[in-house]
Amino acid sequence: MKHGHAGRIALLTAAIAAAGCAARKEEAPPPVDARPEETTAMAKKTLECSLSAPSQVKAGEPVEVLFKLTNTSEQPVYVLKWHTPLEGIKNNFFKVTLAGSATEQPYMGPMVKRGPPDESSYATLAPGASAERGVDVAQAYGVQTPGTYRIHFEGPLMDVTTDAAKVPALNGEFHDTAVDCPDIEVTVT
Repeated sequence: MKHGHAGRIALLTAAIAAAGCAARKEEAPPPVDARPEETTAMAKKTLECSLSAPSQVKAGEPVEVLFKLTNTSEQPVYVLKWHTPLEGIKNNFFKVTLAGSATEQPYMGPMVKRGPPDESSYATLAPGASAERGVDVAQAYGVQTPGTYRIHFEGPLMDVTTDAAKVPALNGEFHDTAVDCPDIEVTVT
């Protein structure tokens, strides 16, 4: 008799649990933010990145690298300048290696911490326009010993949008975007 009573309680408990599960509405998965994929696709279609520098400099002289972003689309593009040469060297965003070595030159420049961005933290690129800035990598990356150095922009761009209403990004809702920026080489003599 005891076993029959326990079996009924187990069966009743299982029925209640099943009814609770059946009564529960199926929850839709949270909406997926498509902006990162759209932003990456947009950057590949609308932003061209380039680096340029003198092919040869003397040891101890500045190694001026020009970073340039060009908007090839027909609409304005807003790019957060942080962690790019567009704001100067305030963080480690280049990978600098000496030819014949896989070892990176150490970054010796500043590491800036910031509060939320404001509108002035963004570069506005009108259709067909470019934003560019030159930076001296010699001091920040120890590019002073004779040799040939390969310079690579690490990226990504921290926040890119075509929607002026999303500038600045609120609450750190940045949508980073990779850009293809071909490497350059500079020979220090």
